[in-house]
Amino acid sequence: MHMSEFEEAYDDPYEVPSNIGGAILETVISDLPLRDPIVVETTATVTEAIQAMNDHHTGCVLVQRAGKLVGIFTERDVLTKVFYRDDCRTAPVGEVMTSTPESLQLDDGIAFALNKMSVGGYRHIPVVENDGKPVGVLSVRDIVDFLVDLFPQEVLNLPPGSDHVIARSLDGG
Repeated sequence: MHMSEFEEAYDDPYEVPSNIGGAILETVISDLPLRDPIVVETTATVTEAIQAMNDHHTGCVLVQRAGKLVGIFTERDVLTKVFYRDDCRTAPVGEVMTSTPESLQLDDGIAFALNKMSVGGYRHIPVVENDGKPVGVLSVRDIVDFLVDLFPQEVLNLPPGSDHVIARSLDGG
């Protein structure tokens, strides 16, 4: 079937881009604007780790020993491991962190990261160099921002609700 001149020129801004699947499969973590990791030593107190999280408006800090990643300390750890401890303010973060967390490398793909996050239920995954040195943190928000950038602005500005019908016929009716 031959397309009309109008159909050939018609670019539907509301159509889901076909490049999303390819972008997820082809993009590597180093292509994303990763933030520098907030890192504390295992000997830092829980109070110091939480203060670092608050100061940097982030949900986790990476925990290192001798420059190598040994753990991650998250808001979830505060709620499940710290809150009910008698020494919750002075305990070393090394005692309450999540030890040997899953991690990613800069050349890992977004699809691989999404799978790890989904299967493990993670909101943050450390990104490390080959030697285990932490170089970043990938968050669910980073991936959502990446996906949002793949959509045309017209789609992102649509108000919520089912009463906004998108005309799909050639005559606009």
